[in-house]
Amino acid sequence: MPVYPQRGPQEAFLSSAADIAIYGGAAGAGKTYAMLLEALRHVTTNADFAAIFFRRNTTQIRNPGGLWDEAMKVYPATGATPVSHVLEWRWPQGGKVKMSHLEHEHTVHDFQGSQLPLIIWDELCHFTKYQFFYMLSRNRSMCGVQPYVRASCNPDADSWVAEFINWWIDQETGFPIAERSGVLRWFVRINDSLIWADSAEALREQFNDPQLPDDDPAQVRPISLTFVPGTLSDNPALMRADPGYLSKLKSLPVIEQARLLGGNWKIRASSGLFFQRAWVEVVDVAPAGLDIVRYWDLASTEKTDKNDPDWTIGVKMGYERKSGLIYILHVLRLRVSPLKVEQALQNTANQDGVAVRIGLPQDPGQAGKSQAQAFVRKLAGLNVRTKSERGDKVTRCGPISAQFQAHNVRVLRGAWNDDYFTALEAFPAATAHDDDVDATSGAYDMFMDSQSGILDYYRAQELS
Repeated sequence: MPVYPQRGPQEAFLSSAADIAIYGGAAGAGKTYAMLLEALRHVTTNADFAAIFFRRNTTQIRNPGGLWDEAMKVYPATGATPVSHVLEWRWPQGGKVKMSHLEHEHTVHDFQGSQLPLIIWDELCHFTKYQFFYMLSRNRSMCGVQPYVRASCNPDADSWVAEFINWWIDQETGFPIAERSGVLRWFVRINDSLIWADSAEALREQFNDPQLPDDDPAQVRPISLTFVPGTLSDNPALMRADPGYLSKLKSLPVIEQARLLGGNWKIRASSGLFFQRAWVEVVDVAPAGLDIVRYWDLASTEKTDKNDPDWTIGVKMGYERKSGLIYILHVLRLRVSPLKVEQALQNTANQDGVAVRIGLPQDPGQAGKSQAQAFVRKLAGLNVRTKSERGDKVTRCGPISAQFQAHNVRVLRGAWNDDYFTALEAFPAATAHDDDVDATSGAYDMFMDSQSGILDYYRAQELS
């Protein structure tokens, strides 16, 4: 494997003179490889030099294809010896690279007294602002190398990193400003606030005492920062090695696609981003031979003039193996008492027939388990499964949202269509009910769990 950067953003990042340089902003830009190369800069010639990589937890370091595995492709060619049990690489000349975690906020205190000439943050958005700036105080050197920091990241509009690099990002579009790539800016941090300038001299004039020498501890030292954006198209080596990777990114839901493929730093979940009726075709007849499920999102409060309770929603969904298309066949909507919910489930199951698999959510705790078991007993003789729902609602709807966006969903024409579309398009607005989305996500998840050959969305999510 060649040990040199690719031309373009990767090379620009590795050439930066900034105290802190951040690289990435999209999946597949070659971020990890660039970090591994950066750590090689001094270890082969400086016996006292040490670099440290941080991932949020050790699992991320040791995962197949993770940081440790990637280092195995690069470092042995430079004479390094791996010491697996302590996650270190050591060179004959004495330099070393350590891979460590900062799983908890307080883990940074394990590094009190450390001298770390080079700190590398792999996926900076996974760490807190406190962790970053605390470890900046450990970024010091007695080995003759000016201490510096390097980091990689994928876009996250809600991360502190988005604010940290906002000068390099168009605040209207969310995309990096091309002409600012690699440009240095300087800051000082005073009382937890960052003060920025276009030059170090401007900050020295503002904050330093001209009567004191520059190296006096009372003087502030401006720190330079730059951001170098990169995307998959900047990594031809990966595109040659894995031509299907682009298609995997394009198959992601719209928000993840905008972040990981487009490098958008401003996009957030909002109404209409996950589901739009324009993405589906309404049909009068569904094909024969579908695999069919009905998944329920349960509620148990009757509607009155004084409340706006959640809905009990039963989404009947079919999957056509030959074409890979999804069919929404029927949606039942109820806001009734617990007894009427039970009756509706039984009546609907009898109408659907034994060929239709039934899915029910199981809330955490013993009460949720008992409720689910009671429903299963009442539906004895039918193919029923219960499922504990994990993750937030936005994450859970990702797989079926991707199918909507890819125009792989058909909806059978019915009187229920308009209410269903309206509920989907409103998600995830705080004032909207999300029961239709939960039931639709649950139904699709039943197909994913049944090894039916539908897109493995969660695997695509890991490719970054």
